[in-house]
Amino acid sequence: MFRTLLRSSTALLLCAAAAFSFAPTAHPAEAAAPARAAADPSAPGSFPVAHTDLTVSAAGRSFSARVWYPGTTAGANAPVAPGAHPGLAFGHGFFQAITQYESLLKHYASWGVITVAPKSQGGLFPSHSAFADDLNAALTWLTTQNGTTGSRFAGAVSTGRLAVSGHSMGGGAALLAASRNAAVKSVSTLAAAETNPSAVSASRLLGIPVQYVGGSADSIAGVAGHQQKMYDAKPSATQLRVITGGFHCGFEDSSGFGCDSGTITRAAQLKLTYGITTTWLLYTLGVDSSLYDQVWGSAAQNLPGVVYSAKPAV
Repeated sequence: MFRTLLRSSTALLLCAAAAFSFAPTAHPAEAAAPARAAADPSAPGSFPVAHTDLTVSAAGRSFSARVWYPGTTAGANAPVAPGAHPGLAFGHGFFQAITQYESLLKHYASWGVITVAPKSQGGLFPSHSAFADDLNAALTWLTTQNGTTGSRFAGAVSTGRLAVSGHSMGGGAALLAASRNAAVKSVSTLAAAETNPSAVSASRLLGIPVQYVGGSADSIAGVAGHQQKMYDAKPSATQLRVITGGFHCGFEDSSGFGCDSGTITRAAQLKLTYGITTTWLLYTLGVDSSLYDQVWGSAAQNLPGVVYSAKPAV
């Protein structure tokens, strides 16, 4: 009974708190590096993974964040790998530390994606709207850093290839952020939870590609009550990918108090997540057009362990 009540209250907090004719954006001067074109984005990419902890100040907002990025070497504060890389802002789940998503964000960095993970709105009563603004501020900050002489990220950001993502509350906030920011070109969410303002309503406004990933065994922000409603509201181009046996906390590196469980292992769920989301980001941001089949084609539709629904662009 206690566990049931705990899950119920967690869910309430989460909710309160084409051929694809959308052609990938063309950036002739920012051609994708060969390292990004490997056949299996569920496996690690070829870039060494670096990170830095800093304070993001942009668009009138200021918060601590960790940035994972492709480096010349692995480790803290290494130089950024040569080239202009896509930018991503990632939102954590309700009452979750960004370290819970370390393996996923490191995976993105290994494929050449610079990911800013705000540490804001981590308390018991977060503002979903403010969190969305923080995600957008993270992208604004990246764009500013790209043009700032002496910045670690000067000349390193492909400012026309920006995306938002997040888990649970952070997934809902990512949808809110995208609805407010024309610079966002793609969205990928994990177990996105309904928010206040409504992520379902925000989905209805989005004309960019949006991906919803959920788990069939999620007992906290289940597919039927959350991601399915968002997917139904979203015009094309969009897809819903449901991991069979996947659970809410299976998108994180470990489970904490009040977490659920599924019928597949965390390692199996994470590997599927790496492949599904990395492929989506690389394709929809115009980094690697060869990944079409893994996003919209037969490879996506027949991926073992994942139920596929889609509304390609018309």
